[in-house]
Amino acid sequence: MRAFSPPSNGEPVIRIRGLEVGFGEKLVLDGLDLDLYRGEILGVIGASGSGKSVLARTLIGLIGKRAGLIEVFGQDVDNLSAAERRRMEQRWGVMFQHGALFSSLTVAQNIQMPMRECLDLSPALLDELAMLKIEMVGLPADAATKYPSELSGGMTKRAAMARALALDPEILFLDEPTSGLDPVSAGEIDTLILTLRASLGLTVMMITHDLNSLHTTCDRIAAIAGGKVVVAGPPELLLEAEHPWVKSYFHGERGRTIFADRLAGTG
Repeated sequence: MRAFSPPSNGEPVIRIRGLEVGFGEKLVLDGLDLDLYRGEILGVIGASGSGKSVLARTLIGLIGKRAGLIEVFGQDVDNLSAAERRRMEQRWGVMFQHGALFSSLTVAQNIQMPMRECLDLSPALLDELAMLKIEMVGLPADAATKYPSELSGGMTKRAAMARALALDPEILFLDEPTSGLDPVSAGEIDTLILTLRASLGLTVMMITHDLNSLHTTCDRIAAIAGGKVVVAGPPELLLEAEHPWVKSYFHGERGRTIFADRLAGTG
């Protein structure tokens, strides 16, 4: 895996400081700080209920925050007008954990949905662009006319990723992109993520519990526990972390097997 070094004089594309998000009396994120740098693939990990998906949903505006700063492309999102916010949202794409495809629409129609909402394009151009995205994520051409119920798990993930890429985003949010897939299909999705980053210059925030994905794709990893990021950095840094949950995660039997080469280097 290629090393990632954020520019020492550069600003992150997403900057989060003191983020607080809760539901009722329960505070899920409690003073969370995190940066996402241009061009990197950042893996976000944490135990079930730690707030990984809540973090992503807060960043894209589906959940409101109680306190803290979120800057995207150097702009405080709280200071944006509705029109400015809408333009910013077109600069990122989102792939939800289970695809969240519209069951009554074909794959092509699902991909075209963001285009119809945000762009003024002819039907012919919409069809052409949908086929381009389908090809981009490695789906066969005949997938365009299939409905979500006719897709395998791996095809559903690819279709959801094609829709996330519909508006040519700069940032891609991926929520558990390999969950529920067999090892071969999961590996193909990992390869696709790396290929898309290289070809499109994407910046990726990937929520995952998949140790293979972390090892294969991620430049940095951020671990969430107790509502905060307890450690963030290249995989080698997390392998040395003393936080109990992080240590058990990477030094369990499966983690030791997958990260054996790196553990040897830190020993």
